[in-house]
Amino acid sequence: MAKYDWNAFDVAAEVEKRIASRQPYREFLRVPALSLGFYTLEAGAKDLQAPHDEDEVYYILGGRARMQVGDKEQSVGPGSLVYVRATSEHSFFEIEEELTLLVFFASGGPSD
Repeated sequence: MAKYDWNAFDVAAEVEKRIASRQPYREFLRVPALSLGFYTLEAGAKDLQAPHDEDEVYYILGGRARMQVGDKEQSVGPGSLVYVRATSEHSFFEIEEELTLLVFFASGGPSD
C-alpha cells in the first residue's frame, strides 16, 4: 500500500473513508512492519474480534467503553492508549458512545 518513504494522512478524511466503506474496520496504511486502520463500534455493539497474531495498539479518538484484556478490565475514552500483546484475548464492551479507534498493528496487520 505504501509507495513512498513517508506519507502524511488527514485523520478526519480517513475516518470519513471508513464511514463511507460501511465496514467497521478500514486499513489505510500497510508496510512490512506496520499496519494502521480505523475501527468503529456503535454504542451497545458487541466486539466480536478474536486474538491477533500481531502486537497492537489502540488509540481511542472518540467514545467511551470498557476494555478487557485477559482478566483485566479498564475504562477507555478519548485519549486512551492501549497496548495488547499478540494472541491476547481482548474486547471492548459496555460501549456507551460510538467508539472510534486508531489501530496500529505490528508486522503488517491481521491476515485477510
